[in-house]
Amino acid sequence: MPTLNLQHSLLRHIQGINGTEHSADRWPNWLPSMGCPVEGNDDDVIEVEVFPDRPDLLSHESLARAVRSFSGSAMESPSIEVGDSATEMAVDPSLEQVRPVIMAAIVRGVDTGSTDSEKDDFIQSLMDHQEKLHLTLGRKRRFASIGVHDLSTISAPFKVVTVPESHSFVPLMMTEEMTIREILEEHPKGIEYAHLMDGLQSFPVILDSNDDILSFPPIINGDHTTITETTTDFFIDVTGWDQRACEACLMLVCLSLHERGGSIESVRVAGWDGETSVTPRGDAVRHRVPDRLIGKVLGLDLGSDEIAGALVKMGGRLIESRTVTDGVNKAERWADCAVGEREHMVEMPRWRSDIMHPVDIVEDIAIGYGYENMPEKLSETHMDAIPLQSSHLERRVRASLRSLGIQETLGLTLSNERDQFERVRWPERGSKSVISNPITVEHTILRQYVLPSLLGLLAANRHHELPQRVYELGEVVRDSGNSKRVAWACAEVGGGFTASKGVAQALLRDLGAEMSEVTFEPTEDPHGPWIAGRGARAMASGTEIGQFGEIDPAVSHEFGLRSPIHAGEFDIEAVGRLSTRAVL
Repeated sequence: MPTLNLQHSLLRHIQGINGTEHSADRWPNWLPSMGCPVEGNDDDVIEVEVFPDRPDLLSHESLARAVRSFSGSAMESPSIEVGDSATEMAVDPSLEQVRPVIMAAIVRGVDTGSTDSEKDDFIQSLMDHQEKLHLTLGRKRRFASIGVHDLSTISAPFKVVTVPESHSFVPLMMTEEMTIREILEEHPKGIEYAHLMDGLQSFPVILDSNDDILSFPPIINGDHTTITETTTDFFIDVTGWDQRACEACLMLVCLSLHERGGSIESVRVAGWDGETSVTPRGDAVRHRVPDRLIGKVLGLDLGSDEIAGALVKMGGRLIESRTVTDGVNKAERWADCAVGEREHMVEMPRWRSDIMHPVDIVEDIAIGYGYENMPEKLSETHMDAIPLQSSHLERRVRASLRSLGIQETLGLTLSNERDQFERVRWPERGSKSVISNPITVEHTILRQYVLPSLLGLLAANRHHELPQRVYELGEVVRDSGNSKRVAWACAEVGGGFTASKGVAQALLRDLGAEMSEVTFEPTEDPHGPWIAGRGARAMASGTEIGQFGEIDPAVSHEFGLRSPIHAGEFDIEAVGRLSTRAVL
């Protein structure tokens, strides 16, 4: 979840624009009630955690607007005024298969601050907001990417076309021209997002009337449109594949600049399909919310005044409460408005992209009303849970191993190729699931075996006295499918192969396996982590269901262990199929 660092000095500047000033020192009192936990607060910065369902709170300005509404210091409209700039942008038909959703806006007269420090803080805040939107709504720029430009450096009308990889311009943070191919292979942003251009023979660019490149979305802007301390008028472009994400990103950037006194103007976009759209739209979105749904979810009978008050705190507005005269004859779905029922007509801001269903409005009503004001009430719905068959099996596995004096542990499903295969001399079972962006070399794949995790655990605790007897019942992933396996490892003197076979037989017996169907065969040397001649495979109907034995000192040495260890690992689902009686 993104974290937003709110600077007190910047907040005080923002709060004085388009609204009544509200002391930043009291913000931590309001934020948790809005659903934004405060991670830290000092004289300079409030560190706030913003949940993924509220991307509209990812900037200083939009959060300031939300707090003013929630605290009651100002009544904010769910609509925002958008003028007509008469600016046009033409989209070439080639964009249909390259980056089909294109939107733009202009914001003029933005108050970026009165001192150099405030202007610098504004630019940094704008960049941070842009990247947070890229990460969340934009899904790392795949769904939507944003370009913000100094309007004074470009001239309308604009056009969006595709160009070959040999086309060149000066990208942001560079002083020399680079071709599209060079940007993708050498520029830091090009390297980071080159995968979004895979398979393309031509690449999208936005040009002004002088054929100067504003942007190469979703990679990088042109250097000549860079925002500086003197910029007060902005041109914003948003491109991508998801209409909803693009509209929300455009609205939120415009809203942040509007909160600083900027006036928003629309741009006429002639799409690749010949259809013309005007972006952005500032009018609120209207929703129909059945009164029955509010009562069902919250267990409260709220009046229109209480609903209106709650919605105002969340930036919305109750238009009217009425009896339904048009709609379905019967409420077959829980959010439908049936004829004769009471419903509420609600307006919510267009930038609230998290509102996709009437139940989302109900959640906002609950937050605005205050969870602390709701009565304590037990659920009126009684449901009898039925344990899964697998739960019975897992319970018996745990009971069996606990009875043998082996302690349960819980490890990570993440592992690495060296621990899983090389060190324990086990082969890959089917295709392995590789982590595409691992944060450590220790966690590069999803594990296929459980035993290596236990050997790593014993290694981490080798400074403690013996005996150490541990087991884990956990998930493994093979061929992209999850399954359950159990493994145990006992570091103790006087154990050996006989002890491991005793654990295996006790486990199979306690799970109800028909022992006459189970045979034990020696493992192939050096197949597995076992000492030659002291490892065995448990077989049933010609299929291996597990292995056990005495760990080879060479394998122990790989994990930094010196004590004798006996261990084993079984496929629990395979063992469960051998049970001759109900697993209860």
